[in-house]
Amino acid sequence: MSTMTMHSLSFPRRGALLAALVLALGACNGDDRTGAPAPAADADPWPQVTWPLAEDAALEQRITELMATMTVEEKVGQLVQGDIASITPEDVRKYRLGSVLAGGNSDPDGRYDALPAEWLALADAFYEASMDTSQGGKAIPVIFGIDAVHGQSNIVGATLFPHNIGLGATRNPDLLRKIGEITALETRATGMEWAFAPTVAVPQDDRWGRTYEGYSESPEVVASFAGAMVEGLQGRVGTPEFLDGRHVIASVKHFLGDGGTTGGKDQGDTRITEPELVRVHGAGYPPAIAAGAQTVMASFNSVNGEKMHGNRPYLTDALKGRMQFGGFVVGDWNGHGQVQGCSNTDCPATINAGLDMAMTPDSWKGFYESTLAAAKAGTISEARLDDAVRRILRVKFRLGLFEAGKPSSRAVGGQFALLGAPGHRAVARQAVRESLVLLKNAGGVLPLAPGQRILVAGDGADDVGKQAGGWTLNWQGTGTARKDFPNADTIYEGIAQQAKAAGGEAVLSIDGTYARKPDVAVVVFGENPYAEFQGDIPNLLYKPGNDADLTLIKRLKADGVPVVAVFLSGRPLWVNRELNAADAFVAAWLPGSEGAGIADVLLRKADGSVQHDFKGKLSFSWPRTAVQYANNVGQEDYDPLFAFGYGLSYADKGELEPLPEDSGVSGEQSASGVYFAKGKPAVGLALQLSSASQANMPATTVPVALADGSLRLSATDHMAQEDGRRLQWSGASPARLVLASATPLDLTRENNGDVQLQLTLRRDSAVEAPVWLGVGCGGDCGGRVDVQATLAALPQGQWTVVGVPLKCFAKAGADVGRLEQVPVLESAAALDLSVSRIALGALNEAQVTVDCPVQ
Repeated sequence: MSTMTMHSLSFPRRGALLAALVLALGACNGDDRTGAPAPAADADPWPQVTWPLAEDAALEQRITELMATMTVEEKVGQLVQGDIASITPEDVRKYRLGSVLAGGNSDPDGRYDALPAEWLALADAFYEASMDTSQGGKAIPVIFGIDAVHGQSNIVGATLFPHNIGLGATRNPDLLRKIGEITALETRATGMEWAFAPTVAVPQDDRWGRTYEGYSESPEVVASFAGAMVEGLQGRVGTPEFLDGRHVIASVKHFLGDGGTTGGKDQGDTRITEPELVRVHGAGYPPAIAAGAQTVMASFNSVNGEKMHGNRPYLTDALKGRMQFGGFVVGDWNGHGQVQGCSNTDCPATINAGLDMAMTPDSWKGFYESTLAAAKAGTISEARLDDAVRRILRVKFRLGLFEAGKPSSRAVGGQFALLGAPGHRAVARQAVRESLVLLKNAGGVLPLAPGQRILVAGDGADDVGKQAGGWTLNWQGTGTARKDFPNADTIYEGIAQQAKAAGGEAVLSIDGTYARKPDVAVVVFGENPYAEFQGDIPNLLYKPGNDADLTLIKRLKADGVPVVAVFLSGRPLWVNRELNAADAFVAAWLPGSEGAGIADVLLRKADGSVQHDFKGKLSFSWPRTAVQYANNVGQEDYDPLFAFGYGLSYADKGELEPLPEDSGVSGEQSASGVYFAKGKPAVGLALQLSSASQANMPATTVPVALADGSLRLSATDHMAQEDGRRLQWSGASPARLVLASATPLDLTRENNGDVQLQLTLRRDSAVEAPVWLGVGCGGDCGGRVDVQATLAALPQGQWTVVGVPLKCFAKAGADVGRLEQVPVLESAAALDLSVSRIALGALNEAQVTVDCPVQ
């Protein structure tokens, strides 16, 4: 490999020295990263943790007395958590369910921009239903959980903090504690008392779509943050603030090994020894438990082939036993359905393994009924059922829910001025400043004089949704608009405010064009929002096949304009070309609502002095090539481009010698989940035409037609020349277009959620007969839905994104774990239809969704 110098120290040598230092410090403590004693080969690797809450005899008596009056039906109800998109207050009243949640795409009336008051009213309705005994049953308050993972990020107007990857770069646990406190306040104001945070994953492969949810690749950094965030959310044990009306219960997640899956595949398998599992992926749990975390969320992933939702040795023996966890274990979104022998609606094995509350978003009724039957049959023992119920009730009593009243009447219920309050935004702005990592500053171009003419360009310059990333107002963080963020500043707005105050001018030009030459340009670009498995990628190439951002930077440089690159991303990516082209390069991660925090660091004071220096240090190693996705600090072969802990300040020389522009990736690359785009199928897929008289005819070139004339394929234009395909059915006989995969596709995990198969298409004729859109899984295996009504309702001649939930195909009979054809589009009548893109997508990304019955 080539060697590049920085401060006369080569990157390979610098990385090796840091790794040696980490190993040496670890050796002094008996371990190479966490500081915990290294276990003997035959020793128990699980740490001994002291649960901080002493047994409360009076509390236990209250629980015992309540449970003595509960029927088995009421006990089972406490174990079930349904999603607000599939459950009503009346369901809670009837089945006496213990909890509800709002998933990433679940909102009052299905609107991602529902008002805070609507959220609070919904919380009140669920609470009142749980306390209503008019139809019989005990008054046991429901708990309402939500993914408040970077602030109360589901609510319009809330403060949005940087995602965890950025917070990890701050190395500031006290700041994390403040963020937890603010998140709790804004969550309580809108009616919920349970935040599904913090994530204490230790990502080891940056291809993982949830990398940005981890604070660091270093267990030590993760451990330093875990307890602080729990204390911020819940309050400190032993103080009056602990679990009071201004705090929420935390959910430490995802137990265990979610950041170590093979190939960086979300919900995959972590192949690892138990000591290494505990040392690396378990590092965040001891401090979180010691801080009194009330819930732990089980992970989707397997460990050495066994799903965590069914893993008794880890959930019960290790977590509740050795680590003395005294709260309750909650599942993840239908995660129990992935346990061997289970389904979403039937899984006594998960309760027997140690899960106390199952997250059953759309499967709650079937799960309730099967769990009740298992409890009555003794498949789930009375002791195990009672233990789970006691754990859940104990948390509810600790939280004071039995005396709290409805959410709107609690300490800060309905105080919507807390959402995006100036003091809260100030903390978030501080977090942005401290999270920025300066990778290059050639010629000392930064800090910028605010009194000059500053061009602000790039598609991330004026887009709060892009700078906030996934888990923002909806699951994927897509489809939002500027109006959805009333308490926020874009990066451009932050620069413009300070430039104007100093007598300068900031000009917004997304494409970088200008009428008057600027003194300097700030180009803001990076990844588009994503969440979970939709962010999984095959390598660390930044936007493979799309050089628009690089072209923009080079064009400005060719004009003699100094360029400062601000890179938005949820992980380190291979951007050597962009690093070479720009004068300065800032890793800004996903900063959230406070874009002005970036201006605070990029711009100097009017007198020329530094306003705020760069403080951020890499919490993830930066890759030397696009295939160096699992090179982590402490490994023997550690050799990154920028080492863990790297980050320049203004006092440092920021020169960077030219970097190699060979990514290390060979062959054609395809974006994950995209099956057809830019006029061609993804790698491994083939476009075919079929009819009764001619099967599987390759359509590698256009135009092409079946011999009987039933279907003709030609090129058409959408976003670029010939990037689409026009399909013309004659009606002579049934014919279909097929995208066939050389190896079966496993979309099991994608089916466990709101993922759709989406087609960007244009209708150019009437639709007078059924049109079938389906998937195939070999032989007679497949499933399809009739999209005639949907297509007929589309405006003719206009491109539209149409989505069909994967669940529709599964319900129609397809085995989504082995799909060989994705999709199949068939008509027996005349039809003129064009398609430019076929891909998986989130519910909110489609303009039109096909209505099909899904249980």
